[in-house]
Amino acid sequence: TEDLTASKVIFKDKIREARKPLLEAEDVVYMKALEAGDSSAQSASVAKKKALRDAPAAKAITDADTIAKLKAAWDTSTLGDSPYA
Repeated sequence: TEDLTASKVIFKDKIREARKPLLEAEDVVYMKALEAGDSSAQSASVAKKKALRDAPAAKAITDADTIAKLKAAWDTSTLGDSPYA
C-alpha cells in the first residue's frame, strides 16, 4: 500500500531541493535590480521568492488524497519541470 503521509513529506523535500538553486538565482536577480535601482524588478523578484518559499505549503499538496494527485500538485510555473513527469 501507499503511505500518503510519508509521500507528502518526501514530496515537500523534493520541492525544497528543487527550489534551492532557484532561490539562489533569484537572489542574484534581486541584487542586480537593487544596484540598478529598478524597483519593479525588485518587486517581481520578491514575489517570485515568496512563491518559491510558499511552494511546500501549497493547498494542493495538503488536499491530495492519492499519489497521482500529489504528483500533479507540482507547480511547474514556480518550480519548473516536475521530477514526476
